[in-house]
Amino acid sequence: MEKILIVDDDEPIVESLKFAFKNQYKVYLAYNSEEALEHYTNNEISVTILDLKLGNEDGMELYSKIKDMNPEAVVIIVTAYGTIKSSIEAIRSGVFHYLTKPIDIKELEFLIAKGAEVNNLYKQINFLSAESREKYIKDGIIGESGSIKSILNTIEKIKDIDSKVLITGESGTGKSLIAKAIHRQGNRRHKKFYAINCAAIPKDLLESELFGYKKGAFTGALTDKKGYFELAHGGTLFLDEIGDMDLGMQGKLLQAIQENVITPIGSEEPIVVDVRIITATNRDLLNLVKEERFREDLYYRLNVINIHMPALRDRPEDIVPLTNYFIYKYSRLLNKEIKKIEYDFIETLEKYELNGNVRELENLVERAIALVEGDVLTKKDILSHINKDEKSETFINKKLIPIFVGQTLENIEKKVIESTYMECNYNQRETAKILGITDRTIRNKLKKYIEQNDKNQ
Repeated sequence: MEKILIVDDDEPIVESLKFAFKNQYKVYLAYNSEEALEHYTNNEISVTILDLKLGNEDGMELYSKIKDMNPEAVVIIVTAYGTIKSSIEAIRSGVFHYLTKPIDIKELEFLIAKGAEVNNLYKQINFLSAESREKYIKDGIIGESGSIKSILNTIEKIKDIDSKVLITGESGTGKSLIAKAIHRQGNRRHKKFYAINCAAIPKDLLESELFGYKKGAFTGALTDKKGYFELAHGGTLFLDEIGDMDLGMQGKLLQAIQENVITPIGSEEPIVVDVRIITATNRDLLNLVKEERFREDLYYRLNVINIHMPALRDRPEDIVPLTNYFIYKYSRLLNKEIKKIEYDFIETLEKYELNGNVRELENLVERAIALVEGDVLTKKDILSHINKDEKSETFINKKLIPIFVGQTLENIEKKVIESTYMECNYNQRETAKILGITDRTIRNKLKKYIEQNDKNQ
């Protein structure tokens, strides 16, 4: 059970909050700084709810002490003395969120849940830990999602058998890593592994690359050359982008697979080969079969065991371990010492639509490390490399704020404007552009909110 700490000098409020959350969390109560620090020191607190005014004490001073103890502490400030200015100062200092009284219990419940998620995420951001690297990395396959665990389990089952394997999935998901893992873990690991990209080799040359040729077979064939089937004898041949192979070559490949025999171009002597075949594609082979662009008999020969590598958007829990690994990898390759990763760096990557999957994530992390100034990675190290319009659509529109049934439209509008304003680093023009209103309107709205909050003090 997650542990939360409630710090407020108003006993009825403290008791009511304890009653509201006691079934969901282990709740600790404090009425002053001394009690709060004692609880925080002796317990693994996930989220702290802190009143800005603690009698004669300043809640922000207590917040600073908590942050000194744990720079990654998740703290929600609650106060009856709220202004936009003070909320900006609080959030800029690292406060997770800022609420004004009277407290909306449902909103606070939402924020505590999100804060607990953030706290757990901080625990995972420990890329310098050798234990973490060992946990997440196995033959280059990194992740802790159910889908990755299932794939690793399948690899364990099939590693020593010679059944054909077809690996499917979008570009950039890591299909080649699966093929290499099958080879490296299996009983053919002491033999050669060759990988051929069928889409990268002109169709007129693919046959000679796979089956080899004899001297004089064609112009330029000055010596005999072994093909990859012969070179991989006893080992594994990985044919990537198999869906791009033309029909004529598909027939020759089918014959080689069925008979375990190849004939080099220009030769009449067949060669017996013992090769494990693994193929991969980002295309829908069944659809290609229907369109008569892929041989049905070859499809069933290759698709004995199917391993589908899911897109990164379908396994978001793998973003953290992948990011940790890439930071570890490129901080060393680029001779950069990264001492800390801010939560917003990871949060930004989680919200970004990684259409290029793991390959794009790796690219973003490498670029961020190459260009970072200092030893701390933050949100700006990602945002600064992304198109501005794309940034607005990808990140701002996915920022969640709690809105509940029964709230007035005016209150909802206020929440949306203030949250967007803060997300835009307090840039009025950018806020107006994202919300589709004029600069004058956003300026007047913010002025109105400041005046309203000042009256409530």
